[in-house]
Amino acid sequence: MHGSTAVTAELLGVFKVAGLVNDRMDVAVFAPFPYLSQVQQELRGTGIEWGAQTLSEHRSGAFTGEVSAPMLADFGCSYVIIGHSERRALYGEKDEQIAAKFAAAQEAGLTPVVCVGETLAEREAGITQQVVARQLSVVMDRVGAAAVARGIIAYEPVWAIGTGRTASPALAQGVHAYIRSLVAARDGGAGGMRILYGGSMKAGNAAELLGQPDVDGGLVGGASLIVEEFLAICRAAAV
Repeated sequence: MHGSTAVTAELLGVFKVAGLVNDRMDVAVFAPFPYLSQVQQELRGTGIEWGAQTLSEHRSGAFTGEVSAPMLADFGCSYVIIGHSERRALYGEKDEQIAAKFAAAQEAGLTPVVCVGETLAEREAGITQQVVARQLSVVMDRVGAAAVARGIIAYEPVWAIGTGRTASPALAQGVHAYIRSLVAARDGGAGGMRILYGGSMKAGNAAELLGQPDVDGGLVGGASLIVEEFLAICRAAAV
């Protein structure tokens, strides 16, 4: 929950002239709801895509304050983040609701970016794989493994978000490989599935993280608000 019309215009203005679009990577901006119209107007035709940070699992109805997948599609969104750890922790989103949101997004033609990851207590208890397996299995049970493979998974170790702590490249690779194996066990097409790392990726660690065989990109948080940091991450991804 950052930004204003002025800040959004400044960031997008830099992104548009920075040559971010090439055949080596995809770039998308996930804006707060009030700025989606501005983002649509600024980025239309640039090759940079955009999406929202969450959505309702309902298509329409008496759900005051909610935003549906068809509404996001109406503003040209290609993507939507689902199940971010802050949505799980602060707003009580459960695995079943997240699975329903995943289904609603795909039904509207959006690509869902579903977030999974463990807390510090869960990591210290040695149950990272169990947590990730539970979170993903509920989604696969709802929509099928093939549908999950057509979406995007973001591994976000909760203990690394906004703390400055980052999973080591080897640790991130291990969890990403496990995620791919989970989906592949149900659907052999998981090899082409994109898995992003979302735990304090920044200019200083992007190249090493993105160099791992199962780390296909980044879900960039705080660093996306700092122009040079974000551009440096994009340059590392384009190598």
